[in-house]
Amino acid sequence: MRLREVILTNFRAYGAETRVKIDPLTVLIGKNDSGKSSVLDALDIYFNDAEIEKADCCVRTNDTDVRIACVFDQLPSSLVIDDQYETSLDAEYLLRADGRLEIIKVYECSLAKPKVKDVFARAAHPSVARFDDLLTLKLSELRTRAQQLQVDLTNTNQTAKSAIRRALWAASPNLQIIEREIPLKKEAAKDAFDQIQKYMPSYALFKSDRASTDQDAEAQDPLKSAIRAAIRAREAELGNVVAEVKAELTRMATRTVEKIREMSPELANQLQPTVTTKKWDTLFTVSLTGDDEIPINKRGSGTRRLVLLNFFRAQAEDAAKARETGIIYAIEEPETSQHPNHQIILLNAFEDLVEQGNCQILLTTHTPTLARRVDQSNLRLITLLNGQPIVEDGAVEATIEKIVKTLGVLPDHDVKVFFGVEGKHDITFLKQISSILARSETDIPDLAAAEAAGILLFIPLGGSSLDVWVNRLQGLNRPEFYLTDRDNPPPDPPKYDAAIMQWRARRGCTAWVTNKKELENYLSLSLLRNAVPGYAGTGADFDDVPSLFAEAVHAASQSPNSWASLTDDNREKKVSGAKRRLNGEIASQMTSELLTQIDPADEIRQWLRAVGVALQG
Repeated sequence: MRLREVILTNFRAYGAETRVKIDPLTVLIGKNDSGKSSVLDALDIYFNDAEIEKADCCVRTNDTDVRIACVFDQLPSSLVIDDQYETSLDAEYLLRADGRLEIIKVYECSLAKPKVKDVFARAAHPSVARFDDLLTLKLSELRTRAQQLQVDLTNTNQTAKSAIRRALWAASPNLQIIEREIPLKKEAAKDAFDQIQKYMPSYALFKSDRASTDQDAEAQDPLKSAIRAAIRAREAELGNVVAEVKAELTRMATRTVEKIREMSPELANQLQPTVTTKKWDTLFTVSLTGDDEIPINKRGSGTRRLVLLNFFRAQAEDAAKARETGIIYAIEEPETSQHPNHQIILLNAFEDLVEQGNCQILLTTHTPTLARRVDQSNLRLITLLNGQPIVEDGAVEATIEKIVKTLGVLPDHDVKVFFGVEGKHDITFLKQISSILARSETDIPDLAAAEAAGILLFIPLGGSSLDVWVNRLQGLNRPEFYLTDRDNPPPDPPKYDAAIMQWRARRGCTAWVTNKKELENYLSLSLLRNAVPGYAGTGADFDDVPSLFAEAVHAASQSPNSWASLTDDNREKKVSGAKRRLNGEIASQMTSELLTQIDPADEIRQWLRAVGVALQG
């Protein structure tokens, strides 16, 4: 299951219902106390039963109930809520009209120790009387309801509640389906929620304001999450062990009571064998030690936080590969105490994890370095209006203008060149190729080294046209370079022709467009065929290299599903993975000679030389 939206009502500053759209990678931006951390804390309460306090109830309302709702897609195709009988969320009318699952938890904060009061699913559900409460009925009650409604169950499995519900719903000429809240605390509804929870993603929160030692919560949270993940992967095995031990202990306790009965029947009558267990994750702890025996808490704050952030990276990489239920990492201000280079490395790592699937990442930030390096549609700006947080989507240009004003543009004054490209894979390609060429061609700059030195700033435009970030560069007196893919074969104009014309009209601004479809078309055909023997591309300038490469990789995996049978979402993920591999692994194998063969007009060298001249200025 993938989280798509968080809905907060009466939680801290979020008095009115507020929706926060969640992407695979989401970056929350806003001033201090605007409500960013509250979103992350609410998810910790929702997924991990973290403590909720009376003070978490909004002070601007008289309501004492806090509501936290999460909306999911990528749902299980089936689940078992009645013994061994399979059903589905759709068949049980537990999905919204848009096919997504919304689960609402209501917390009663009038209590000294607030707790979950109710759980609901907002769903398009039958509302007509006597067909609207079937999920709350026991098996005998369902049979009785069928008799009362004169529904024939002759051909229905009457030992399966789900089958009887389907028969009853099918018998109604008009179920009057409306979207409403369905209680999930009784009978099949509760069983459904219990099963849904098994598919929910794990959630780990990395706070920005905790001490950085390997035994503090900040370090232990990701490690504890790793412990939980390892245990959850072996849940069935451990459950069998628990069942066997409980059975044996119960047997021995029962025999003991029988022996007591022989000597004292009155005492035996007062005894009842009861076996309790503890959570498996309480049995394990993890710590780090160094060869120099210097404890982490004695190292610099940047080093401590870098180590702890990489706990998240290490576990997330394993989780993304191994877990089916997915994992969500929420990290407050990953830039804290980190060099700008480390900030970029961390963001690249987060993006790679997201692309591998089964992993979502939520970040909060106060730095333009991170905000500029992600697709603007992944940004969320949180501001306060009369004390109420307002969440705005970065896909809206007006929102980006506000974000730019909030964060600024330049991290420092050392930047000599701005280089705008369509996306992060283009950055990877250009850094790889320039590093290779710079080893033997003195007029070619190493863009990776220039970025690390802080004199070159890449700006991924996210495929947009004249991005707002770009407009903010005017007047800063720095050379600007922009490179876009042609996409469209001649005689059609390049896809971003209008933006290119505007860039070229600006003083100090240079804009290029590839002669081929995109940068992946500048990779040697021999390297592509060596990487995947079944690659069907011909080396033509307008081959769709990422799609062809992804299809060849899929075919080589011997999957029983054909490429054409995959969903659009699955194909998109595979193409994204192909782009990562093409611009990283394959591009790193290019040589000066191979580039000359594939790019006889020296397009790439000309671009790089122009940037090199500007960097020397």
